[in-house]
Amino acid sequence: MSLYDAVADLPLVVEGHNRERRERDTSSGFTRVSTTFALHGAGETGRGEDVTYDTPDHDALADADPDFTAFEGEWTLDEFSAALDDVALFPEPPERETAHHYRRWAVESAALDLACKQAGRRLGDLLDRSYDPIRFVVSTRLGDEGFDRVAGLLEDYPGTEFKLDPTDDWDDTLVQRLADTDAVRLLDLKGLYEGTEVDLTPNPELYRRVVEGFPDAVIEDPRLTDDTRPVFDGHENRVSWDYPITGVESVEDLPFEPSWLNIKPSRFGTVESLFDTLDYAAEHDIALYGGGQFELGVGRDQIQALAALCYPDGPNDVAPGGYNDPEPAADLPTSPLDPPVGFGPR
Repeated sequence: MSLYDAVADLPLVVEGHNRERRERDTSSGFTRVSTTFALHGAGETGRGEDVTYDTPDHDALADADPDFTAFEGEWTLDEFSAALDDVALFPEPPERETAHHYRRWAVESAALDLACKQAGRRLGDLLDRSYDPIRFVVSTRLGDEGFDRVAGLLEDYPGTEFKLDPTDDWDDTLVQRLADTDAVRLLDLKGLYEGTEVDLTPNPELYRRVVEGFPDAVIEDPRLTDDTRPVFDGHENRVSWDYPITGVESVEDLPFEPSWLNIKPSRFGTVESLFDTLDYAAEHDIALYGGGQFELGVGRDQIQALAALCYPDGPNDVAPGGYNDPEPAADLPTSPLDPPVGFGPR
């Protein structure tokens, strides 16, 4: 049985819904805003988080206050998902096309959560999988603190592993200092973003410095050009993909057969697309790890739950949210993380 087949026919009763807007400053220098969708029915509530990045999209939703009565009814999970194809989730066009998947995932994950609760079963029970402790990395840009940010986290939390975002100002000295920690597991080149504050122009010199300076690290989202492609000759098995991964077709369209994928559930939009991609990865022996998007609420629990069920030993970018604060709090959980409660009974 496929993963989606295990949940597609779950009965789902939706009698109403509400939304909650949240915001919080982050270590990456921006204020994160998200909206939690809550679906109610049969005495239970299921929740999902819209991680659309642009604040005006959340504000427009709050100002328009649509009633979304189209959510209401008696469905199977699959029927509810199909009905969403005809629901306008944005009162006005979003700032970026990617937001359509993010908000769709918020509603679908809320529906999955509610269906599990109404069935009285956790997602792991339905998928016949255990919730295992999660290895996680801490994702950060070094910013003005430079190496001191990594050093401070290692002092407060020995054994921390990192996902870092190299930038053009990384020189040989910084690379060597970071490599000497033996704590860098992922390096995100952010070469495929366009029109965002984190775009990074493909730089063959930086790419080579990173690939050679961290010989055991996974390298995420390079932009392959005539100048940068040779840097990865013989290192293809270290390359991972994140931004373009939205379903099975996107995996098949990659420039070469992947060894690694970063799974960010909201990029897939639907439960079916996500679960089909997880099945495809298992069939093709592709290593997986989970990715985070500065979730502020239930979305973090859910990406951690999926990591616990499907890729607990990967270098998961799903650290507890406190690590994303400008100044991380004391006494944060350390890796491996006890499996959280997400999707289903609490």
